[in-house]
Amino acid sequence: MMGQSPTTVQTVRDALQFPLPGHAARLSMAVRPRPGDRPDLPDPCPHEAAVLVLLYEREGQLVIPVTLRTQTVETHKGQLSLPGGAREPQDSDFAQTALRETCEELGIPENVLEIWGALTPLFIPPSRFCVHPYVGYASGVLALRPDPNEVAEVIEVPLQHLLDPATRQVETHVRGNQRFQVPFYRVASHKIWGATAMILGEFLALLSTAQGSGGRSA
Repeated sequence: MMGQSPTTVQTVRDALQFPLPGHAARLSMAVRPRPGDRPDLPDPCPHEAAVLVLLYEREGQLVIPVTLRTQTVETHKGQLSLPGGAREPQDSDFAQTALRETCEELGIPENVLEIWGALTPLFIPPSRFCVHPYVGYASGVLALRPDPNEVAEVIEVPLQHLLDPATRQVETHVRGNQRFQVPFYRVASHKIWGATAMILGEFLALLSTAQGSGGRSA
């Protein structure tokens, strides 16, 4: 990204001390119109899940892994997603769900991961999941062994690439007589859109707020 210093591990940790920008920040990456959209979670939630915005270093820069889901998973077949999944009875909380599912999908040990903080929960109308996003970090050289039943490919997206405004694009989709404006993050030949883009949108807005204030929380 021209004119901006690379985002560091400390930048991210500092950003997570700021108030979350919430649903307003996610709307910039939401499909418009988004049928069934709401800023809060239904009570009770039909289904519950957690995902992880995982950061680690690859070739001297921070990256975020995004998984291309297989055609055999139950929901969101063939889409780009953050690692995560449904909460299981043995999970102590949603952070544990995000940690467990990420390790299972990417084939990495839990002891290399740290959960640094939470983002705003998001309701996904098509699948009726209440998703709880977290931000975490993996230290050391990370060797990924993705689960072939769930993950067709892992795309390691440089954080600086996501922060570049040129990465965010919009296209029009037509379904029946309805036209939709679909924002997405362009990553090589891939498009990150939908709930994944909305979660990343809040995370990137949080980073931008922290960087704009010199890393000082209120």
